[in-house]
Amino acid sequence: MQLQVLGVHASGIGFGNISVRQRGTQRFHISGSGTGGLGELRLRDCACVTACDFAQNWVRSEGVALASSESLTHAALYEAIGAVIHGHNADLWKQLRGVAPTTSSDVEYGTPAMAKEVGRLFRETDARTRRLFVMGGHADGFVTFGRDLRDALAVLMHELCSRQSGGR
Repeated sequence: MQLQVLGVHASGIGFGNISVRQRGTQRFHISGSGTGGLGELRLRDCACVTACDFAQNWVRSEGVALASSESLTHAALYEAIGAVIHGHNADLWKQLRGVAPTTSSDVEYGTPAMAKEVGRLFRETDARTRRLFVMGGHADGFVTFGRDLRDALAVLMHELCSRQSGGR
């Protein structure tokens, strides 16, 4: 089953990314910029983020792939969890925007402001327990997360299936 939450728009711009933190470290592997169109993601298609600075808006990474512009957002989430899926789905976004925890519509993706907004959602909403939030200013963008990739995918599948069947 193809979920179509990672991919490439008709314009050629890639969307969505996936990451996993290395156990016991602050390092994480994130799908590289522009890899949304790949049929199979390999380790060489990911960057290993080794350090970041929210205030200065920079990340340091290793590997051939260029780290995703959403690396700071993923880093903010890794303060509490182990795996992140940032996907795009217009129907899901429209149904969840403003209903599920949602970042401010004036906050752009891939910015220090987005990382701060994630922190706000964790403090002021049920985003942490729901393991989901919508990116209000990033059309079609959402994030699910969990203890590991299987857990983050289970949250995504639950939302997709419940929305298609008219639930929630």
